[in-house]
Amino acid sequence: MHRRVALLSAVALAVTGALIPVSAVQASASTGLDHRPVRWAAADSWQERRTVSNYWTSQRMLAAQPLDALTPRRSRSGGPTQGDPWATRGAFQSSSGATSAITTSAVPTQGKPWSVKGTMATGAAAGQRAQVPNSPGLRWTDGGAIVRTTGRVFFTTADGANSSCSGTAVTSANESVVMTAGHCVKLNGAAHRNWVFVPAFDNGRRPFGTWVATRMLTTQQWNANEDINFDVAATVVAPLQGRTLSDVVGGQGVAFNQPRQRQMFSFGYPAAEPFDGSRLVYCSGRSFNDTVMTRDLGLRCNMTGGASGGGWFQGFNESTGLGWLNSVNSFKYNFAPNFMFGPFFGNEAQAVYQAAQRTNAL
Repeated sequence: MHRRVALLSAVALAVTGALIPVSAVQASASTGLDHRPVRWAAADSWQERRTVSNYWTSQRMLAAQPLDALTPRRSRSGGPTQGDPWATRGAFQSSSGATSAITTSAVPTQGKPWSVKGTMATGAAAGQRAQVPNSPGLRWTDGGAIVRTTGRVFFTTADGANSSCSGTAVTSANESVVMTAGHCVKLNGAAHRNWVFVPAFDNGRRPFGTWVATRMLTTQQWNANEDINFDVAATVVAPLQGRTLSDVVGGQGVAFNQPRQRQMFSFGYPAAEPFDGSRLVYCSGRSFNDTVMTRDLGLRCNMTGGASGGGWFQGFNESTGLGWLNSVNSFKYNFAPNFMFGPFFGNEAQAVYQAAQRTNAL
């Protein structure tokens, strides 16, 4: 039995790229005390952002194909370090413009009091409810904020191939953060270029525009060794037509150091057969601990290539489409194709988010 793992990006041949990665933090992770992420510049000028935005035509986006199966490097650490439970609290914006805090029956435990400005935009169908609480992978048709805050991610790899992943807009101080998987920003030792986020992608349509990344951040462990236990990243996207990302689509809450083996909903845009990347798909059920070769979480889920980076949520409210991002789609074992795995959001993942939300979007 081979312990090979498929990272869930999707690629097709493309032409050129425009982004030059510049490492800003190179701290040692050997002590387990320094959780600062590694970051680099993406399209940090107006000219670069225009070039990247123009590059991504609907035809290029729809042409993405899955990557070949990859073998992860074994962890040199004991897995993510865990500290005090901590979470953002999201809010939603009603049709009247009033802003209210979200409430659900399953709020993650929280550490020190903390607040962040953020708004949640709900869809016309927010009152609907999913009919399958234990879904192995079905199209999401119930509307709500999850539709606007989840999107497809597109980029060009170092070898000139186009690729797609998934990502989630989250509440943040700069109103400009997208959470995704580490291999959706860097893979095989090279950072991706032409990185954009397309919220509410719908079979080539982009109802809320194309958001170009200006900064990328990932964990030290993913940057140095592509350690599958730390396959998490954040990007900061530039404003579009004078508005920030969360001002347009809202942003989900984020939670770290939460209890394991809880009910989860995962979302993404799988692009490999039997899916084609055109629709939002979800899985749901109680997560479990991976006992094969990682410290990750597992979930019954048949999503395929292109779903990488899509969010896992605790405390997800099916009526509003709001919850707390608590992991991301990362990999699948080739001998267990009906199960998805995602990293535990510990101190390292929290450091990535915190650094991203403090970063200037321009």
